[in-house]
Amino acid sequence: MDGKIKKLYKIVLTGGPCGGKTTGQSRLSTFFENLGWKVYRVPETANVLLSGGIKFSELSDDEAHKFQENLLRCMLQIENTFFELGESCDQDCLIICDRGAMDAAAYIPTNKWDLIMKENGLNMVDLRDNRYNQIIHMVSAACGAEDFYTTEDHTSRREDVSLAKSLDVKASASWIGHPYFDVIDNSSDFENKICRMIAAVCQKLGLDTGDRLATNSKKRKWLVKYLPNDQLFPPFQDFDVVHNYLQTYTKNMQARLRKRGQKGHWNYTHTIRRPRVRGQVIEVKTQLSHRDYVNLLSQKDETHYPIYKKRRCFIHYNQYFQLDIYCKPCHKRCEGLVLLETYSALEDQELLDRLPKFLDIEAEVTGNAAYSMFNLSLVEDWDKSKNFCHYLKGPDEDLNVGDHKTNQVSYIHTNGKLRK
Repeated sequence: MDGKIKKLYKIVLTGGPCGGKTTGQSRLSTFFENLGWKVYRVPETANVLLSGGIKFSELSDDEAHKFQENLLRCMLQIENTFFELGESCDQDCLIICDRGAMDAAAYIPTNKWDLIMKENGLNMVDLRDNRYNQIIHMVSAACGAEDFYTTEDHTSRREDVSLAKSLDVKASASWIGHPYFDVIDNSSDFENKICRMIAAVCQKLGLDTGDRLATNSKKRKWLVKYLPNDQLFPPFQDFDVVHNYLQTYTKNMQARLRKRGQKGHWNYTHTIRRPRVRGQVIEVKTQLSHRDYVNLLSQKDETHYPIYKKRRCFIHYNQYFQLDIYCKPCHKRCEGLVLLETYSALEDQELLDRLPKFLDIEAEVTGNAAYSMFNLSLVEDWDKSKNFCHYLKGPDEDLNVGDHKTNQVSYIHTNGKLRK
């Protein structure tokens, strides 16, 4: 491999009935095989078992509980077989799981799922967040493309539109909280839906695909005045998040560590943010062990404070949102700061219509350097710092660190410390 570090990337392709999962898996496989990757496709365990004559309607509650437990254990073992093959493969390797461990949770009452987890020594962070690099949810045609919903080409599919919608919501809810969860909805035609799915994987891997998969999807960010009552939110997952910036050999590159977890179980990620390519800033993310995380912390950049957040993840109108609530200890500029983020290819008004009405949104701050985490974490006050980073908008311009000009930054956080 000429010294090149091999990539092993594990994704779950999930979704509601008639969402394009089968076609998507085939197209994704072909795309990466054409790039020279080895692609493994993990079959859907439930279909393998149910094709053997098992009918849920004939099972007692105890039998159904035990079946779901064995289904999960079987799924993990099948996946592990492919994961080990991926580890030993000498090519870059993509492993596509046809549904994953958390999909089983969509069909089990919460108390019984928790019991299965406890009896098998499992926890949510390891099973949902650490096991797979990315989750892709293909929204059912029953949600927004009803004219295209059909059960004719699927031997085990019997759901009507109403049930399909319900199953789609349950399937997506079971994955809420994964750090790299993409919801591919029906806002475009089917061909573009598939391209958006492939592009989402390539973007997370930092692969430059030129304009082959152009979908205009980008990160959008809004300033929220305050955190409303929990009762106003749809189902959500909360995480404790800690970011630390690391020293780099050039000011045109940023490196950071992230520690993200629930109930004492953690996921660790290393991110390199590189200069612009074709107008896009490239981020390369690598999942870490606890040991590697601790070792890399020794390279912490002392010109930045650690950033502490509570991150709330939820789905609203088929749009996946992350709400970051900045916590103390922090620089005074971060006190009371709440930011809403999502990725979307929707036009402005269509996306604005999907924003949660239960949030009091003050302004969109996409691209506003005053709300980049890099700048928010700076120890020095901005008017004294040479490290303030401006994100230039020109298609051929790199990240510009230094040359601080205060009049280029719009401060909107009036209820906190950003008041310009």
